[in-house]
Amino acid sequence: MGKSLFIAEKPSVAQQFADAISHNSKQSFKKGDGFMESADCVVTWCVGHLVTMSYPEAYDAALKQWSLNTIPFIPETFKYEVIDNVKKQFNIVKGLLNRNDVERIYVCTDSGREGEYIYRLVDSMAGVPSTKDKRRVWIDSQTEEEVMRGIREAKPLSEYDNLSDAAYLRAKEDYLMGINFSRVLTLKYGYNVRRFLNEEKAGAISVGRVMTCVLGMVVRREREIRAFTKTPFYRVIADALLPGSSAEPLPCEFRAVEGSKYFNTPHMYKENGFKELDEAQKLISSMEGIEKDDLIFSTIYGKGNQSVEIAHGDVQGEKAQEDNNVPITGYRTMCPEDLKAKVASVEKKKETKNPPLLFNLAELQNECSKLFKISPDETLAITQELYEKKLVTYPRTDARVLSTAVAKEIDKNIAGLKNFPPMKDFAEEVLNGKAFLGLEKTKYVNDKQITDHYAIIPTGQGFGALGSVKPLGKKVYELICRRFLSIFYPAAVYRKITLTIEKDGEKFIANFKALETEGWLKVAKVNKPKDASGDGTASAEQPSEEGEGSQDKGEGEAEVEEMGTDILEAVGKLKKGSELTVKDFMIKTGETAPPKRYSSGSMILAMENAGQLIEDEELRAQIKGSGIGTSATRAEILNKLIRISYIAINKKTQILTPTLKGEVIYEVVNASIRGLLNPELTASWEKGLTGVADGSISEKDYIVKLEQYIRKMTDGVKGLNNSALLENNFRYAKTFYVKSKK
Repeated sequence: MGKSLFIAEKPSVAQQFADAISHNSKQSFKKGDGFMESADCVVTWCVGHLVTMSYPEAYDAALKQWSLNTIPFIPETFKYEVIDNVKKQFNIVKGLLNRNDVERIYVCTDSGREGEYIYRLVDSMAGVPSTKDKRRVWIDSQTEEEVMRGIREAKPLSEYDNLSDAAYLRAKEDYLMGINFSRVLTLKYGYNVRRFLNEEKAGAISVGRVMTCVLGMVVRREREIRAFTKTPFYRVIADALLPGSSAEPLPCEFRAVEGSKYFNTPHMYKENGFKELDEAQKLISSMEGIEKDDLIFSTIYGKGNQSVEIAHGDVQGEKAQEDNNVPITGYRTMCPEDLKAKVASVEKKKETKNPPLLFNLAELQNECSKLFKISPDETLAITQELYEKKLVTYPRTDARVLSTAVAKEIDKNIAGLKNFPPMKDFAEEVLNGKAFLGLEKTKYVNDKQITDHYAIIPTGQGFGALGSVKPLGKKVYELICRRFLSIFYPAAVYRKITLTIEKDGEKFIANFKALETEGWLKVAKVNKPKDASGDGTASAEQPSEEGEGSQDKGEGEAEVEEMGTDILEAVGKLKKGSELTVKDFMIKTGETAPPKRYSSGSMILAMENAGQLIEDEELRAQIKGSGIGTSATRAEILNKLIRISYIAINKKTQILTPTLKGEVIYEVVNASIRGLLNPELTASWEKGLTGVADGSISEKDYIVKLEQYIRKMTDGVKGLNNSALLENNFRYAKTFYVKSKK
């Protein structure tokens, strides 16, 4: 009987397979050069990619010289070659694959499109006979049980031919777009770009199916911020006293709802903000029954604990604030003691907040960017390490749910977390309460939403290796554990009250809420580590980060006051028609805020959602499969854009901004192959690859469409004559960049 050969993607994974096989078959492995061997088995590995696509000069030496006459370059048959620095390992793997005593080959590369591509290239280049029995091992974690299950249930490699076709097409697509578009744009505009940027060395204009689209998203967002004009507005707040209570006044905000004399008038910016301070003062004067000019306002400078209130007539105080350039944030006027308002309504309701879906890679990268200020590739590297140490399941997944099969044995994962001190009590509570029963009937389990792998969850194993994980890695692991355990807890329940008071036909509204049942929130709390970010240095030559903040809550969003249940109960006892004393009126100043810049994490989410930063997880699920790039490639695409200086990242905040060079390249692409900047178009290519993988689109149809697109775009660029217009656009973009001070 011949031997079985197991080929993994990395040496560390190969060792996991050898350990699992050894433990279950009682066979001991001896180490060879680039492999391990026992009586019945051989285990070897790639080191990532061993084979790559050949450059055009491999087809014809004359193609090394770039020329518009030889573009587009679309070979009938693609050539591949072994990567120089891994030739030794390739030859070892090739020899093992073709050994006469190796009858069965188990493909154990990462379970996904890229892992499939890595092996298929090696198989083709090594000339492995088709007569050999080739099996695909598809696993979701590297625990011993999962490895052995994957080996037992390994399917014929041919069942993954569609996935292989999609993998080859993805590589061909990136190759053809990169080679042809980069060359035609460099030949057409390279001199202009190099001269404008004062670059001495001739460099290629680097474009790609996904990276150029991401560049476009960053540049467009920057230009939206530049074009944004702030609109000031003034919100009127009536501070009402709660009868028989020493509590702080209840802040009730004026709303120009139907029935108000201000309803749908040009005086309002949305229903809660006056466009002019004068109109806000007129409302207050009508409430108090005095002339506007007789109102006496104190002025509030600064915000929150930093605010200072200067009484009317305190000239010295006002001058001190003005000299210190402290902004005015509001005005206050005291009311007559007998000023009353009636309760128009008290609406009570309960609001439940369910645990979110589990992490996929994009969600985890976004959360780590917000909490720990680390880049997506750092998150992926950390999670990959946790995976290889058997602590979590496969990281490169787009799914946020579990499979039915996993759900039926989920108590094993939970039980294992009793060995992780931060999760011990929660795990025991879930197990003792049998909260895991019936999980397969919830929204957290859906076989139809899983393509290659289910969500990232803890395996409940591997704790012996946890000591070797760095502190930040432990924080990421804890984050995954908390998200996982939270789905076994009930919803958080809030009590909410909306109080509407009325004075002279005008409505003032307040929203209050209190947390009644903590539910899953007690599990999900995460402590942010003190120095989790990088060195905090920002890249040179980037715009200021003004505009990163969130939109002002005054822009039509009702503010919600969080309070204790005792005060909430007192508010809830108010009856329609009850009178409240209005202590004072405040005018809060505000202004509209520009769009937020992308952070590295929010960009990953935007890439997953075809350019839309969708916060609602159910809406995100609806467009699943329409993203830009894949979970395995998105972080590296961002890295490349940063590496070639098209975009810059602030390491401390993870905020992304374009560089001048990036904007210049954007202008070039926008004037020549505009479709590359379109997220929806780019996502449609990715969706097509998914169609090839699931068999709904043929490989032939896809490649024909791709070649037609390449020819049309490159021929179009050749006929353009727009260099002068581009020069003007370059110069305008440059006005927004100032060299950083040394």
